[in-house]
Amino acid sequence: MIKGIKAVAFDIDGTLYPDIRLYKQMVFYFLKHLPFFIHYNRVRKIMHRTAPLGDFYEYQARLLAEEMKITPAQAKEKIHSICYSGLKKYFQRMKPFKYVPETFQQFKAAGLKLAILSDFPPDQKGDIWGCRELFDVILGSEEIGMLKPSKYCFGILAKELKCKPEEILYVGNSVKYDVRGAKNAGMKAALRIPLNKQLIGWTCDEADICFKNYRQLCKIVL
Repeated sequence: MIKGIKAVAFDIDGTLYPDIRLYKQMVFYFLKHLPFFIHYNRVRKIMHRTAPLGDFYEYQARLLAEEMKITPAQAKEKIHSICYSGLKKYFQRMKPFKYVPETFQQFKAAGLKLAILSDFPPDQKGDIWGCRELFDVILGSEEIGMLKPSKYCFGILAKELKCKPEEILYVGNSVKYDVRGAKNAGMKAALRIPLNKQLIGWTCDEADICFKNYRQLCKIVL
């Protein structure tokens, strides 16, 4: 086992399942709500740079209201109905990458704590392919009040796991949000390399681990 690791935490979207499949499934839904998603994407870019908030959802709604020239109450309802609630059915159809559930089980059997830290509500993903009960901590950074790559949400993760940051390996698919966020918080980071970058032999020097599939990650960690 990697020396000093007591917990492994995971991002969800694009890390545990192929996000390209999600995009293909929701293309018509996206086009139906295109103006909303254009404005919402601008708001999320701002939210990634915002300091920790006491009420993330209220501030997000106010920003979207300004973008779309509607009331904050209308903005909040749109975010909930189109994004949070509206996308649930698409996530329910998604299958994880091969060997993801087995990786969770083997890590747990090895005595490692497991956690989720996602920028979107983990509840959107239901029972996490029947593995929810294996996790010691499940967090949505929105509920914490700050999106990745802020050290703040990673710090809350460490606190909830009752581990020192250096005892945690964070697994993600984004260099900017997952790798740098985890490393800046003092954690180790593992990066899933997408197929297109695997084909050209790309790796990330900033990550402690670069892996192509979950069987490989499991072997490296254990």
